[in-house]
Amino acid sequence: MMKKRNLIAAIGLSIATITGFAQQKANTDQLKKYVEYFNSVDSEAVKNYIPNAQAFEFLAEQAPLFECPDPVLEQNYYYRLWTFRKHLVKSPEGFIFTEFIEPVKHAGKYNSISCALGHHIYEGRWFKDNSYLKDYIKFWLYKADVGQSKQRFHQFSSWIDDAVYQNFLVKPDQGFLKEILPALDADFTKWETERQRKNGLFWQNDVKDGMEESISGSRKDQNQRPTINSYMYGNAVALNKMAVLLGDQSLADKYQAKANVLKKLVQDSLWNAKSMFFETRKAKGGLANVREAIGFTPWDFNLPDDQSTYAKAWDQLLDTAGFKAPWGLTTAERRDPTFRTRGSGHSCEWDGALWPFASSQTLKGLANLLTNYKKHGKMNADVFYQELHQYAASHVKNGRPYIGEYQDEKTGEWLKGDNPRSSFYNHSTFCDLIINDLIGIKPRQDNVLEVFPLIPKNKWKWFKLDNVTYHDQLVTLIWDKSGEKYKKGKGFLVFVNGKQIYQSKNLKHIEVLMK
Repeated sequence: MMKKRNLIAAIGLSIATITGFAQQKANTDQLKKYVEYFNSVDSEAVKNYIPNAQAFEFLAEQAPLFECPDPVLEQNYYYRLWTFRKHLVKSPEGFIFTEFIEPVKHAGKYNSISCALGHHIYEGRWFKDNSYLKDYIKFWLYKADVGQSKQRFHQFSSWIDDAVYQNFLVKPDQGFLKEILPALDADFTKWETERQRKNGLFWQNDVKDGMEESISGSRKDQNQRPTINSYMYGNAVALNKMAVLLGDQSLADKYQAKANVLKKLVQDSLWNAKSMFFETRKAKGGLANVREAIGFTPWDFNLPDDQSTYAKAWDQLLDTAGFKAPWGLTTAERRDPTFRTRGSGHSCEWDGALWPFASSQTLKGLANLLTNYKKHGKMNADVFYQELHQYAASHVKNGRPYIGEYQDEKTGEWLKGDNPRSSFYNHSTFCDLIINDLIGIKPRQDNVLEVFPLIPKNKWKWFKLDNVTYHDQLVTLIWDKSGEKYKKGKGFLVFVNGKQIYQSKNLKHIEVLMK
Protein backbone atom coordinates (compact mmCIF):
# COMPACT_ATOMS: atom_id res chain seq x y z
CA MET A 1 0.00 0.00 0.00
CA MET A 2 2.76 2.45 0.95
CA LYS A 3 4.80 1.54 -2.15
CA LYS A 4 1.76 2.31 -4.28
CA ARG A 5 1.34 5.67 -2.56
CA ASN A 6 5.04 6.47 -3.08
CA LEU A 7 4.66 5.73 -6.80
CA ILE A 8 1.60 7.95 -7.13
CA ALA A 9 3.33 10.79 -5.30
CA ALA A 10 6.41 10.46 -7.53
CA ILE A 11 4.29 10.48 -10.68
CA GLY A 12 2.46 13.58 -9.45
CA LEU A 13 5.74 15.39 -8.81
CA SER A 14 7.05 14.39 -12.24
CA ILE A 15 3.94 15.78 -13.94
CA ALA A 16 4.33 19.06 -12.03
CA THR A 17 7.96 19.33 -13.11
CA ILE A 18 7.20 18.53 -16.74
CA THR A 19 4.46 21.16 -16.95
CA GLY A 20 6.70 23.76 -15.37
CA PHE A 21 4.52 24.15 -12.28
CA ALA A 22 6.96 22.89 -9.68
CA GLN A 23 5.59 24.63 -6.59
CA GLN A 24 4.54 21.32 -5.02
CA LYS A 25 7.79 20.75 -3.11
CA ALA A 26 7.57 24.00 -1.14
CA ASN A 27 4.06 23.16 -0.02
CA THR A 28 5.04 19.63 0.89
CA ASP A 29 7.91 20.96 2.99
CA GLN A 30 5.44 23.16 4.83
CA LEU A 31 3.17 20.18 5.46
CA LYS A 32 6.17 18.26 6.76
CA LYS A 33 6.96 21.05 9.23
CA TYR A 34 3.45 20.94 10.66
CA VAL A 35 3.30 17.14 10.80
CA GLU A 36 6.63 16.93 12.58
CA TYR A 37 5.41 19.42 15.17
CA PHE A 38 2.09 17.62 15.73
CA ASN A 39 3.88 14.28 15.98
CA SER A 40 6.32 15.69 18.52
CA VAL A 41 3.60 16.71 20.98
CA ASP A 42 1.56 13.51 20.64
CA SER A 43 2.05 10.40 22.77
CA GLU A 44 0.06 8.42 20.15
CA ALA A 45 -1.85 6.24 22.61
CA VAL A 46 -3.90 4.84 19.71
CA LYS A 47 -2.54 3.87 16.30
CA ASN A 48 -4.98 3.20 13.49
CA TYR A 49 -4.41 2.58 9.77
CA ILE A 50 -2.00 5.48 9.23
CA PRO A 51 0.24 5.96 12.30
CA ASN A 52 2.04 9.24 12.95
CA ALA A 53 5.23 7.92 11.37
CA GLN A 54 3.41 7.66 8.02
CA ALA A 55 1.21 10.77 8.41
CA PHE A 56 3.35 13.05 6.26
CA GLU A 57 3.62 10.59 3.40
CA PHE A 58 -0.13 9.89 3.48
CA LEU A 59 -1.22 13.53 3.63
CA ALA A 60 1.30 14.65 1.00
CA GLU A 61 -0.32 12.21 -1.38
CA GLN A 62 -3.94 12.52 -0.34
CA ALA A 63 -4.71 16.02 0.91
CA PRO A 64 -5.07 19.49 -0.60
CA LEU A 65 -2.29 21.79 0.58
CA PHE A 66 -3.06 25.27 1.86
CA GLU A 67 -1.07 28.35 2.75
CA CYS A 68 -2.23 31.83 3.67
CA PRO A 69 -1.15 34.90 5.71
CA ASP A 70 -3.34 33.86 8.66
CA PRO A 71 -1.17 31.48 10.75
CA VAL A 72 -4.12 30.45 12.95
CA LEU A 73 -6.18 29.25 10.00
CA GLU A 74 -3.19 27.67 8.28
CA GLN A 75 -1.95 25.70 11.30
CA ASN A 76 -5.40 24.50 12.21
CA TYR A 77 -6.08 23.41 8.62
CA TYR A 78 -3.09 21.07 8.84
CA TYR A 79 -3.91 20.05 12.39
CA ARG A 80 -7.39 18.96 11.37
CA LEU A 81 -6.02 17.02 8.38
CA TRP A 82 -3.56 15.34 10.72
CA THR A 83 -6.24 14.43 13.28
CA PHE A 84 -8.75 13.27 10.65
CA ARG A 85 -6.14 10.83 9.33
CA LYS A 86 -5.87 9.35 12.84
CA HIS A 87 -9.47 8.12 12.63
CA LEU A 88 -9.10 6.06 9.46
CA VAL A 89 -9.57 2.42 10.45
CA LYS A 90 -9.25 -0.64 8.26
CA SER A 91 -11.91 -2.98 9.61
CA PRO A 92 -12.75 -6.53 8.45
CA GLU A 93 -15.72 -4.90 6.67
CA GLY A 94 -13.84 -2.15 4.90
CA PHE A 95 -12.46 1.26 5.80
CA ILE A 96 -14.34 3.43 8.28
CA PHE A 97 -13.72 6.69 10.14
CA THR A 98 -14.18 6.73 13.90
CA GLU A 99 -15.57 9.57 16.01
CA PHE A 100 -13.71 8.85 19.26
CA ILE A 101 -10.05 7.87 19.15
CA GLU A 102 -10.57 5.67 22.24
CA PRO A 103 -13.24 2.90 22.32
CA VAL A 104 -16.54 4.07 23.86
CA LYS A 105 -19.42 2.02 25.20
CA HIS A 106 -22.12 3.48 22.97
CA ALA A 107 -20.24 2.69 19.75
CA GLY A 108 -21.03 -0.13 17.37
CA LYS A 109 -18.63 -2.42 15.53
CA TYR A 110 -15.03 -1.24 15.26
CA ASN A 111 -15.85 1.80 17.44
CA SER A 112 -18.18 3.15 14.75
CA ILE A 113 -20.73 5.90 15.49
CA SER A 114 -23.04 7.46 12.90
CA CYS A 115 -23.59 10.84 14.59
CA ALA A 116 -20.95 12.78 12.63
CA LEU A 117 -21.16 10.66 9.47
CA GLY A 118 -22.19 13.65 7.34
CA HIS A 119 -19.29 15.69 8.69
CA HIS A 120 -16.86 12.86 7.92
CA ILE A 121 -18.03 12.62 4.31
CA TYR A 122 -17.85 16.37 3.75
CA GLU A 123 -14.34 16.47 5.19
CA GLY A 124 -13.07 13.28 3.55
CA ARG A 125 -14.36 14.05 0.04
CA TRP A 126 -11.27 16.20 -0.52
CA PHE A 127 -8.86 13.28 -0.10
CA LYS A 128 -7.52 12.06 -3.43
CA ASP A 129 -8.48 8.42 -2.86
CA ASN A 130 -12.26 8.28 -2.58
CA SER A 131 -12.33 4.55 -1.90
CA TYR A 132 -12.02 5.17 1.85
CA LEU A 133 -15.32 7.07 1.86
CA LYS A 134 -17.02 4.60 -0.45
CA ASP A 135 -16.19 1.78 1.97
CA TYR A 136 -17.41 3.91 4.86
CA ILE A 137 -20.72 4.74 3.17
CA LYS A 138 -21.34 1.10 2.27
CA PHE A 139 -20.50 0.07 5.84
CA TRP A 140 -23.36 2.16 7.18
CA LEU A 141 -25.82 1.16 4.47
CA TYR A 142 -25.18 -2.59 4.53
CA LYS A 143 -23.04 -3.74 7.46
CA ALA A 144 -23.30 -1.54 10.56
CA ASP A 145 -26.47 -3.13 11.92
CA VAL A 146 -25.66 -6.73 10.99
CA GLY A 147 -25.03 -8.81 14.09
CA GLN A 148 -25.82 -5.94 16.44
CA SER A 149 -28.33 -6.15 19.30
CA LYS A 150 -29.67 -2.66 18.50
CA GLN A 151 -29.65 -0.49 15.42
CA ARG A 152 -26.53 1.59 14.95
CA PHE A 153 -27.12 3.47 11.71
CA HIS A 154 -30.28 5.16 13.07
CA GLN A 155 -28.79 5.60 16.51
CA PHE A 156 -28.40 9.25 15.44
CA SER A 157 -29.97 11.61 12.90
CA SER A 158 -28.16 11.72 9.57
CA TRP A 159 -27.79 13.75 6.39
CA ILE A 160 -26.10 10.86 4.57
CA ASP A 161 -27.91 11.30 1.24
CA ASP A 162 -26.91 14.94 1.03
CA ALA A 163 -23.31 14.08 1.95
CA VAL A 164 -23.17 11.25 -0.60
CA TYR A 165 -24.31 13.62 -3.34
CA GLN A 166 -21.84 16.32 -2.26
CA ASN A 167 -19.09 13.70 -2.34
CA PHE A 168 -20.15 12.73 -5.87
CA LEU A 169 -19.85 16.35 -7.02
CA VAL A 170 -16.17 16.33 -6.05
CA LYS A 171 -15.41 12.75 -7.12
CA PRO A 172 -17.97 11.79 -9.83
CA ASP A 173 -18.79 8.08 -9.98
CA GLN A 174 -22.24 7.32 -11.37
CA GLY A 175 -21.67 3.59 -11.00
CA PHE A 176 -21.30 3.95 -7.24
CA LEU A 177 -24.45 6.11 -7.03
CA LYS A 178 -26.41 3.57 -9.05
CA GLU A 179 -25.21 0.78 -6.76
CA ILE A 180 -26.27 2.43 -3.51
CA LEU A 181 -29.35 4.44 -4.58
CA PRO A 182 -31.83 1.62 -3.73
CA ALA A 183 -30.35 1.42 -0.21
CA LEU A 184 -30.53 5.21 0.21
CA ASP A 185 -34.15 5.19 -0.95
CA ALA A 186 -35.03 2.39 1.47
CA ASP A 187 -33.25 4.18 4.29
CA PHE A 188 -35.27 7.37 3.76
CA THR A 189 -38.45 5.29 3.92
CA LYS A 190 -37.24 3.73 7.15
CA TRP A 191 -36.78 7.19 8.68
CA GLU A 192 -40.34 8.05 7.64
CA THR A 193 -41.60 4.90 9.37
CA GLU A 194 -39.64 5.54 12.56
CA ARG A 195 -39.68 9.29 12.97
CA GLN A 196 -42.39 11.00 10.90
CA ARG A 197 -45.44 12.36 12.65
CA LYS A 198 -48.88 12.56 11.07
CA ASN A 199 -48.38 16.26 10.36
CA GLY A 200 -45.47 15.37 8.06
CA LEU A 201 -42.65 16.70 10.25
CA PHE A 202 -39.96 14.45 11.68
CA TRP A 203 -39.33 14.16 15.41
CA GLN A 204 -36.22 13.32 17.33
CA ASN A 205 -34.95 13.07 20.90
CA ASP A 206 -32.15 15.55 21.47
CA VAL A 207 -29.78 12.75 22.52
CA LYS A 208 -30.33 11.02 19.17
CA ASP A 209 -29.57 14.29 17.43
CA GLY A 210 -26.25 14.05 19.27
CA MET A 211 -27.33 17.11 21.27
CA GLU A 212 -28.41 15.87 24.69
CA GLU A 213 -29.51 18.12 27.54
CA SER A 214 -30.48 20.95 25.20
CA ILE A 215 -32.88 23.67 26.33
CA SER A 216 -35.63 22.70 23.90
CA GLY A 217 -34.88 18.99 23.88
CA SER A 218 -36.03 15.84 25.55
CA ARG A 219 -34.81 12.27 25.82
CA LYS A 220 -38.40 11.01 25.58
CA ASP A 221 -40.73 13.52 23.90
CA GLN A 222 -41.34 13.45 20.15
CA ASN A 223 -40.21 17.01 19.55
CA GLN A 224 -40.04 18.26 15.96
CA ARG A 225 -36.57 19.76 15.69
CA PRO A 226 -35.04 21.96 12.98
CA THR A 227 -32.10 19.53 12.77
CA ILE A 228 -33.71 16.29 11.65
CA ASN A 229 -36.25 18.11 9.46
CA SER A 230 -33.48 20.05 7.71
CA TYR A 231 -31.47 16.85 7.31
CA MET A 232 -34.42 15.02 5.78
CA TYR A 233 -35.09 17.96 3.45
CA GLY A 234 -31.45 17.92 2.36
CA ASN A 235 -31.65 14.15 1.89
CA ALA A 236 -34.79 14.46 -0.25
CA VAL A 237 -33.19 17.14 -2.44
CA ALA A 238 -30.09 14.98 -2.89
CA LEU A 239 -32.12 11.87 -3.72
CA ASN A 240 -34.03 13.88 -6.32
CA LYS A 241 -30.78 15.04 -7.94
CA MET A 242 -29.27 11.56 -7.90
CA ALA A 243 -32.41 10.07 -9.44
CA VAL A 244 -32.44 12.70 -12.20
CA LEU A 245 -28.78 12.02 -12.90
CA LEU A 246 -29.43 8.29 -13.18
CA GLY A 247 -32.54 8.73 -15.34
CA ASP A 248 -35.13 7.52 -12.79
CA GLN A 249 -37.83 10.14 -13.27
CA SER A 250 -40.37 8.41 -11.04
CA LEU A 251 -37.97 8.40 -8.10
CA ALA A 252 -36.95 11.97 -8.87
CA ASP A 253 -40.56 13.14 -8.82
CA LYS A 254 -41.18 11.31 -5.53
CA TYR A 255 -38.34 13.08 -3.77
CA GLN A 256 -39.05 16.46 -5.33
CA ALA A 257 -42.53 16.25 -3.85
CA LYS A 258 -41.17 15.23 -0.44
CA ALA A 259 -38.67 18.10 -0.47
CA ASN A 260 -41.38 20.61 -1.37
CA VAL A 261 -43.60 19.43 1.50
CA LEU A 262 -40.77 19.50 4.06
CA LYS A 263 -39.66 22.98 3.00
CA LYS A 264 -43.18 24.32 3.52
CA LEU A 265 -43.64 22.50 6.83
CA VAL A 266 -40.36 23.80 8.28
CA GLN A 267 -41.14 27.37 7.26
CA ASP A 268 -44.77 27.21 8.36
CA SER A 269 -44.39 25.19 11.57
CA LEU A 270 -40.84 25.74 12.90
CA TRP A 271 -40.44 29.45 12.20
CA ASN A 272 -41.24 31.63 15.21
CA ALA A 273 -42.37 34.96 13.78
CA LYS A 274 -42.03 36.59 17.20
CA SER A 275 -38.41 35.59 17.83
CA MET A 276 -37.56 35.60 14.10
CA PHE A 277 -35.92 32.20 14.37
CA PHE A 278 -36.39 28.52 13.50
CA GLU A 279 -37.23 26.66 16.71
CA THR A 280 -38.19 23.24 18.02
CA ARG A 281 -41.91 22.46 18.08
CA LYS A 282 -42.80 20.61 21.27
CA ALA A 283 -44.65 17.28 21.19
CA LYS A 284 -47.22 18.73 23.58
CA GLY A 285 -47.79 21.75 21.34
CA GLY A 286 -46.24 25.13 20.73
CA LEU A 287 -42.73 26.28 19.91
CA ALA A 288 -39.90 26.07 22.42
CA ASN A 289 -39.50 29.86 22.58
CA VAL A 290 -35.72 29.65 22.76
CA ARG A 291 -33.19 30.32 20.04
CA GLU A 292 -30.63 27.53 19.65
CA ALA A 293 -27.87 27.01 17.09
CA ILE A 294 -30.00 24.29 15.52
CA GLY A 295 -32.14 27.14 14.17
CA PHE A 296 -29.35 27.94 11.70
CA THR A 297 -29.31 24.37 10.37
CA PRO A 298 -31.94 24.94 7.63
CA TRP A 299 -29.36 27.03 5.75
CA ASP A 300 -26.94 24.09 5.72
CA PHE A 301 -29.26 22.67 3.07
CA ASN A 302 -30.45 25.96 1.51
CA LEU A 303 -33.96 25.28 2.81
CA PRO A 304 -35.33 28.75 3.70
CA ASP A 305 -36.72 31.02 1.01
CA ASP A 306 -34.52 33.94 0.03
CA GLN A 307 -36.38 36.52 2.11
CA SER A 308 -35.22 39.31 4.41
CA THR A 309 -37.51 37.94 7.12
CA TYR A 310 -35.63 34.66 7.36
CA ALA A 311 -32.21 36.31 6.97
CA LYS A 312 -32.98 38.35 10.09
CA ALA A 313 -32.38 35.21 12.17
CA TRP A 314 -28.66 35.71 11.53
CA ASP A 315 -28.67 38.98 13.50
CA GLN A 316 -28.39 36.79 16.60
CA LEU A 317 -24.92 35.67 15.50
CA LEU A 318 -23.53 39.13 16.29
CA ASP A 319 -25.47 39.66 19.52
CA THR A 320 -23.60 38.97 22.77
CA ALA A 321 -26.96 38.16 24.32
CA GLY A 322 -27.51 35.81 21.40
CA PHE A 323 -24.77 33.44 20.20
CA LYS A 324 -21.62 35.53 20.21
CA ALA A 325 -19.24 34.67 23.07
CA PRO A 326 -15.53 35.30 23.67
CA TRP A 327 -14.49 31.80 22.56
CA GLY A 328 -16.95 31.23 19.75
CA LEU A 329 -20.60 30.62 18.90
CA THR A 330 -22.76 29.14 21.64
CA THR A 331 -25.29 26.36 21.14
CA ALA A 332 -28.10 28.41 22.73
CA GLU A 333 -28.79 32.10 23.14
CA ARG A 334 -26.98 33.54 26.14
CA ARG A 335 -29.99 35.59 27.25
CA ASP A 336 -32.03 32.48 28.04
CA PRO A 337 -32.48 32.16 31.84
CA THR A 338 -31.58 28.45 31.75
CA PHE A 339 -28.38 28.92 29.69
CA ARG A 340 -25.65 26.51 30.92
CA THR A 341 -27.71 25.13 33.81
CA ARG A 342 -28.09 21.49 32.78
CA GLY A 343 -24.72 19.96 33.53
CA SER A 344 -21.99 19.88 36.10
CA GLY A 345 -19.57 20.96 33.40
CA HIS A 346 -18.45 17.36 32.89
CA SER A 347 -21.50 15.76 31.28
CA CYS A 348 -22.73 16.43 27.75
CA GLU A 349 -24.68 19.68 27.68
CA TRP A 350 -25.95 21.47 24.59
CA ASP A 351 -27.62 24.31 26.51
CA GLY A 352 -25.00 26.90 25.61
CA ALA A 353 -21.49 25.47 25.69
CA LEU A 354 -19.46 25.54 22.47
CA TRP A 355 -19.57 22.38 20.38
CA PRO A 356 -17.41 22.13 17.23
CA PHE A 357 -20.20 20.01 15.68
CA ALA A 358 -22.59 22.96 15.90
CA SER A 359 -19.96 25.60 15.10
CA SER A 360 -19.10 23.90 11.81
CA GLN A 361 -22.79 23.55 10.92
CA THR A 362 -23.48 27.22 11.67
CA LEU A 363 -20.48 28.33 9.61
CA LYS A 364 -21.60 26.14 6.70
CA GLY A 365 -25.07 27.66 6.90
CA LEU A 366 -23.61 31.17 6.96
CA ALA A 367 -21.43 30.42 3.92
CA ASN A 368 -24.49 29.14 2.07
CA LEU A 369 -26.41 32.30 2.97
CA LEU A 370 -23.61 34.48 1.57
CA THR A 371 -23.08 32.49 -1.63
CA ASN A 372 -26.52 31.14 -2.54
CA TYR A 373 -28.83 33.93 -1.34
CA LYS A 374 -29.33 37.59 -2.20
CA LYS A 375 -30.80 38.58 1.18
CA HIS A 376 -27.94 38.49 3.70
CA GLY A 377 -29.25 40.73 6.48
CA LYS A 378 -26.26 41.95 8.50
CA MET A 379 -24.04 39.09 7.38
CA ASN A 380 -21.03 39.53 5.11
CA ALA A 381 -17.65 37.96 4.36
CA ASP A 382 -16.06 39.82 7.28
CA VAL A 383 -18.43 38.13 9.74
CA PHE A 384 -17.77 34.72 8.21
CA TYR A 385 -14.02 35.21 8.35
CA GLN A 386 -14.06 36.47 11.92
CA GLU A 387 -16.11 33.51 13.16
CA LEU A 388 -14.09 30.98 11.17
CA HIS A 389 -10.90 32.47 12.60
CA GLN A 390 -12.32 32.27 16.14
CA TYR A 391 -13.36 28.67 15.54
CA ALA A 392 -9.79 27.87 14.48
CA ALA A 393 -8.34 29.75 17.47
CA SER A 394 -10.47 27.67 19.85
CA HIS A 395 -8.52 24.53 18.87
CA VAL A 396 -6.05 24.84 21.73
CA LYS A 397 -5.38 23.32 25.13
CA ASN A 398 -2.43 24.09 27.39
CA GLY A 399 -0.86 26.07 24.58
CA ARG A 400 -0.95 23.18 22.10
CA PRO A 401 -3.29 22.30 19.21
CA TYR A 402 -6.31 20.33 20.41
CA ILE A 403 -9.80 19.36 19.32
CA GLY A 404 -12.18 17.95 21.93
CA GLU A 405 -15.87 17.63 22.65
CA TYR A 406 -17.06 20.96 24.02
CA GLN A 407 -15.85 24.17 25.64
CA ASP A 408 -16.74 26.88 28.09
CA GLU A 409 -17.82 29.87 26.04
CA LYS A 410 -15.97 32.39 28.22
CA THR A 411 -12.68 30.66 29.04
CA GLY A 412 -12.22 28.08 26.30
CA GLU A 413 -11.79 25.34 28.91
CA TRP A 414 -12.50 21.90 27.42
CA LEU A 415 -15.29 20.63 29.63
CA LYS A 416 -14.32 16.96 29.49
CA GLY A 417 -11.04 17.90 31.12
CA ASP A 418 -8.25 15.44 30.37
CA ASN A 419 -10.56 12.55 29.51
CA PRO A 420 -8.54 10.70 26.82
CA ARG A 421 -11.67 9.81 24.86
CA SER A 422 -12.09 13.47 23.92
CA SER A 423 -8.68 13.93 22.31
CA PHE A 424 -8.78 14.33 18.50
CA TYR A 425 -12.59 14.30 18.63
CA ASN A 426 -13.77 13.70 15.05
CA HIS A 427 -17.21 15.28 15.36
CA SER A 428 -17.07 18.32 13.09
CA THR A 429 -15.49 19.78 9.96
CA PHE A 430 -12.81 22.39 9.43
CA CYS A 431 -10.82 21.67 6.26
CA ASP A 432 -14.05 21.55 4.26
CA LEU A 433 -14.91 25.03 5.55
CA ILE A 434 -11.59 26.28 4.21
CA ILE A 435 -11.81 24.56 0.80
CA ASN A 436 -15.53 24.71 0.08
CA ASP A 437 -16.45 27.94 1.86
CA LEU A 438 -13.56 30.33 2.56
CA ILE A 439 -11.61 29.67 -0.65
CA GLY A 440 -14.93 28.66 -2.13
CA ILE A 441 -14.63 25.72 -4.51
CA LYS A 442 -18.27 24.99 -5.33
CA PRO A 443 -18.52 21.45 -6.74
CA ARG A 444 -21.01 20.88 -9.54
CA GLN A 445 -22.01 18.16 -12.00
CA ASP A 446 -20.74 19.81 -15.19
CA ASN A 447 -17.12 20.43 -16.12
CA VAL A 448 -17.12 24.01 -14.88
CA LEU A 449 -14.86 24.97 -11.98
CA GLU A 450 -16.79 27.46 -9.86
CA VAL A 451 -15.03 29.39 -7.09
CA PHE A 452 -16.83 31.81 -4.75
CA PRO A 453 -14.29 33.14 -2.23
CA LEU A 454 -15.46 34.53 1.11
CA ILE A 455 -12.14 36.20 1.89
CA PRO A 456 -12.91 39.83 2.82
CA LYS A 457 -11.69 42.45 0.39
CA ASN A 458 -8.06 43.50 1.01
CA LYS A 459 -7.75 40.92 3.83
CA TRP A 460 -5.09 38.77 2.16
CA LYS A 461 -2.41 39.65 -0.37
CA TRP A 462 -1.81 36.00 -1.22
CA PHE A 463 -2.88 32.40 -0.68
CA LYS A 464 -2.49 29.06 -2.41
CA LEU A 465 -4.72 26.00 -2.38
CA ASP A 466 -2.85 23.21 -4.12
CA ASN A 467 -3.15 19.50 -4.90
CA VAL A 468 -6.96 19.53 -5.00
CA THR A 469 -8.34 16.49 -6.78
CA TYR A 470 -11.57 17.59 -8.44
CA HIS A 471 -13.35 15.68 -11.22
CA ASP A 472 -10.24 13.49 -11.57
CA GLN A 473 -8.05 16.51 -12.31
CA LEU A 474 -5.52 18.36 -10.20
CA VAL A 475 -6.55 21.94 -9.37
CA THR A 476 -4.43 24.77 -7.96
CA LEU A 477 -5.80 28.18 -6.96
CA ILE A 478 -3.44 31.11 -6.37
CA TRP A 479 -4.13 34.65 -5.23
CA ASP A 480 -1.05 36.81 -5.57
CA LYS A 481 -1.93 40.49 -5.55
CA SER A 482 1.56 41.74 -6.42
CA GLY A 483 2.76 38.72 -8.33
CA GLU A 484 5.87 38.56 -6.16
CA LYS A 485 4.86 35.76 -3.79
CA TYR A 486 4.59 32.92 -6.32
CA LYS A 487 6.00 34.64 -9.41
CA LYS A 488 3.32 33.19 -11.66
CA GLY A 489 1.65 36.49 -12.45
CA LYS A 490 -0.51 39.04 -10.67
CA GLY A 491 -4.00 38.41 -9.35
CA PHE A 492 -6.21 35.35 -9.16
CA LEU A 493 -4.88 32.34 -11.09
CA VAL A 494 -6.34 28.91 -11.73
CA PHE A 495 -4.29 25.92 -12.84
CA VAL A 496 -5.64 22.52 -13.90
CA ASN A 497 -3.10 19.71 -14.19
CA GLY A 498 -0.34 22.32 -14.06
CA LYS A 499 -1.73 24.39 -16.94
CA GLN A 500 -3.04 27.90 -16.31
CA ILE A 501 -6.65 28.25 -17.46
CA TYR A 502 -7.66 31.53 -15.84
CA GLN A 503 -6.26 34.81 -14.55
CA SER A 504 -7.94 37.98 -13.29
CA LYS A 505 -6.86 41.10 -11.47
CA ASN A 506 -9.38 40.66 -8.66
CA LEU A 507 -10.25 37.85 -6.27
CA LYS A 508 -13.86 37.21 -7.16
CA HIS A 509 -16.60 34.70 -7.97
CA ILE A 510 -15.62 32.85 -11.14
CA GLU A 511 -16.91 30.04 -13.34
CA VAL A 512 -14.27 28.53 -15.62
CA LEU A 513 -14.58 25.64 -18.05
CA MET A 514 -11.98 23.01 -17.15
CA LYS A 515 -10.22 22.10 -20.40
